[in-house]
Amino acid sequence: MPYLLKTEPSVYSFADLQREGTTIWDGVTNPAALKNLRSMKAGEHLVIYHTGDEKTAVGTATVVSVEAGDSKNPQIRIKAGKPLAKPVTLAEMKANRLFAESPLIRQGRLSVVPLTDAQHKFITGS
Repeated sequence: MPYLLKTEPSVYSFADLQREGTTIWDGVTNPAALKNLRSMKAGEHLVIYHTGDEKTAVGTATVVSVEAGDSKNPQIRIKAGKPLAKPVTLAEMKANRLFAESPLIRQGRLSVVPLTDAQHKFITGS
């Protein structure tokens, strides 16, 4: 299952992930977002989304490994992918009926959002 990971670009941006190559995705405290993190599996596709003033999906990544033994602090290592050829704004997602029932729209503060394959394809173009 693909996921969308939200980040504030002034704190940690997609460019930071690209520069580092891999990172542990942390700082998540919302119980629903933590559940989504613990559900991840190595090899799953990710979309990196900038919050704040941008509100735009900007790049891709992949789950490298999942260590979910500590339920309050799962260690999810991700690897940078590529920038999206065409970044996709939240407004564009809201306008698409594929996202009508998405937690991305219904639970706006959720920082780790599961995506359907169709939603992932819409955002990434692949």
